[in-house]
Amino acid sequence: MVYEHEHGHEHGPVGDLSRIEAIRDRGVHRAGEHEGPFSLHVVGLGKAGANVIERLVSDPPEGFLSDPRTSFSALAIDIGDQELRPIRESAGRLPADRAQVRTVALPILDRASLFGGLRRYREFLKMEYPRYYWNPNYEPWLPSDIPLPAAGEHFPRALAKAIYGVEYYQGRAVAEELDAFARRVAASEAMPIVCVIFGLAGGTGSGIVVELARHLSNIKLGRRAWVLGVGILPCEGDPDYTRDGVFFPAINELDCMVDAEKNKGVMAVWGDLYKNPFTAGFFAVPQNVVYDHTGDLAATHERIDAGLAAFVYDHTGDLAATHERIDAGLAAFLARDNSTHLYETLKLLNWLNVPADRWHPAVRAEQGERWLNLLAVGFDDAQPLGGLDLAGPVSSDYAEARLFGPAETLTEQRAARVREETAKTVKTAVEPGALTFPSTGQAETTLFVPHVSKLDLAAFVPAREAYDRLDWDEKLLRHSWLLDLGVLLCEPSTRFEGMGGECILGCACWVVVPHAAIRGEINPAVRV
Repeated sequence: MVYEHEHGHEHGPVGDLSRIEAIRDRGVHRAGEHEGPFSLHVVGLGKAGANVIERLVSDPPEGFLSDPRTSFSALAIDIGDQELRPIRESAGRLPADRAQVRTVALPILDRASLFGGLRRYREFLKMEYPRYYWNPNYEPWLPSDIPLPAAGEHFPRALAKAIYGVEYYQGRAVAEELDAFARRVAASEAMPIVCVIFGLAGGTGSGIVVELARHLSNIKLGRRAWVLGVGILPCEGDPDYTRDGVFFPAINELDCMVDAEKNKGVMAVWGDLYKNPFTAGFFAVPQNVVYDHTGDLAATHERIDAGLAAFVYDHTGDLAATHERIDAGLAAFLARDNSTHLYETLKLLNWLNVPADRWHPAVRAEQGERWLNLLAVGFDDAQPLGGLDLAGPVSSDYAEARLFGPAETLTEQRAARVREETAKTVKTAVEPGALTFPSTGQAETTLFVPHVSKLDLAAFVPAREAYDRLDWDEKLLRHSWLLDLGVLLCEPSTRFEGMGGECILGCACWVVVPHAAIRGEINPAVRV
């Protein structure tokens, strides 16, 4: 394997220029008459994911389910029921014959039930895949005296994983609902697109997603459907626990899933069930582009959720407004016009990723170290765009804005302003694109920037520094993926010098990924 990284934040374009020009000038990624319709299927995890679903079903965006051949299914999963009740209350607004909206409130298990289930984990994993090594030294990865939070409180990632796993492997409600969700996807008359939405710096969503995405995509769907990961980046106004180092293991676990070279290093030890589950790619949603102007976290969330369902336009000037606007923006992007905008963005990404000598629309492209694709929603394009939650200017193949609103708002001046603001942060091989779409309601904009790396994110280095200040037990609680296999991903291997994945269960577990690559400190062209 070859791991390479260019130090700094500026990268050369990945794709060849002629292909990028074909996107801008000929619109090769636009859906033709032979493509579609598309059906949307959403799994929302934790508070962030549940809020996007709630926004989508309570205020459906323009064009959602307008084609009678389309269908919709949503599954919201959280620990406790607080964030799920509004979803059930709003679900009745959608046509019952074409929409299925379900929720699962994972229980806060008592200590005996939790650790009783964890002690059976070797049995669960052995049934799941024969390659599992039966470790005679296995013990539950959680400390026996770990505090068990109440519903609505913060759950560490390692604890959220444990609660989900105990419930899933014992065939309880979450397993049954995942089966029902997968059946809906498989039965869709229209082309299904599956989105898994969660917060990248929380506890519940980011702790559950690393297992749930594997179970859903690699097992229940058999990698047949497009599965898109959508992670909402931390915001400056978010609670302190989002800045306590948790983002570092969360983004690195995803990095070792989605980056094809690193993922091969995981599969070399643990097998194909750990193949990247995000077959359609991974989108990261910045929040500070909204928060910088509103100072309101809730409005940012709402606007992103609705802009992945519908946008909120007014500036409230407080943190709550930020979340609201993010939620609204994200929901609108995902669902409006029967998910055509989502499909075309995925097609654009696939076009950029597949090598020119073997490009075909049906080929699913592998992701490299620049696997993150920024999707900015919910912002006011009349305001400065800001840094898109990046540590500095980056170079990318292309950037594309989509402008919506009444015809009189879709002016060349507005498009030029968006292109100009984008160019301040993103250097592209050709001028950023700006597509316009007449719609009812007020003007709204989305911006897609493909191919950035984890090192480009403004949150990465501060999270690594915060993680390094933690003691060992605190580091463990911020991990999730591979803990049941005895691997602490972000720590150095105890078996092979220079590799990642400390063994925590007295065995010889590891991953074939350089520890420096996990930390983002790899030297150019390090070969293993």
